[in-house]
Amino acid sequence: MTVLTVVLALLAALGNAAASVLQRRGTTQVDGGGAAVTRWWSWATRLLRRRVWLWGAGLLAVSGLCQAAALAAGPLAVVQPVMTTELLFTMVIGSAVFRRRPDVRTWWAFVAMAAGLGAFMALLSPAGGGSTVPGSRWLWSGVLLAVLTVVLTVAAWRLPPAPAAAVLGTATAIGFAGTAALVKDALGRLPDGGLGALATTWQAYAAVVVGLGSFLLLQLTLRAGPLVASQPAMTLGDAFLSMLLGRVLFGEELTLGVRLLPELLALALLIAGTVQLARSPLLTSTDGKERPW
Repeated sequence: MTVLTVVLALLAALGNAAASVLQRRGTTQVDGGGAAVTRWWSWATRLLRRRVWLWGAGLLAVSGLCQAAALAAGPLAVVQPVMTTELLFTMVIGSAVFRRRPDVRTWWAFVAMAAGLGAFMALLSPAGGGSTVPGSRWLWSGVLLAVLTVVLTVAAWRLPPAPAAAVLGTATAIGFAGTAALVKDALGRLPDGGLGALATTWQAYAAVVVGLGSFLLLQLTLRAGPLVASQPAMTLGDAFLSMLLGRVLFGEELTLGVRLLPELLALALLIAGTVQLARSPLLTSTDGKERPW
């Protein structure tokens, strides 16, 4: 776990947090939410006219570059879990933008999530692994991830706003984790063939397609319901699936054995802090309804 990898992942998380707030504000300015998509192109055109949404899209692109650099520098199982700090940054940004001081419960959730993440990563100690993935591994894992994403997306249409946001958030997390794995695989081919190899590998083009699809799915997720429902699903789902993909695709090593019990305790602390932090008044209004970002 190199310092450079962690720093780049933290910068990417900061960019994602700011982008989430700005884009959520843009989508709620266009309409009042709802899981059903009506007049998609009209809605998308109105969204593109919102300057706040465009700033969010720009920040998301910058954070993507930082994430790509982090993936090139270190293991997938390090980069994506570190990016769960996005929720911590979201709280800080929300506090500054809306001039609302976090309450005691929010601070405890902040500490619990930070401590749980730090302990979990230190105990798990992701390391090693290859820089590229054999095509045979992508064949079955890619199909499985695609089918699961489609199933979750279709299932969300018949759900109320909050559950729909959670389900779509999970589908979005699958897309982001898959994109990260594709980017890492594509960048892993740079040392052998340079930019020419990157331009001719299918992983680079697949990363663009899956990344754009995930971006659109993110917009549906933000439109479907409150951040309190979607953010934990996106944050934790991306991290845990990335650790699994790092192990299965790249052969990255995760330390278990005698550390399993403390790792589970740290994981429980991380999940509890994440869920509680997503319920912070800085992300939702005091009456439990969604803040009109």
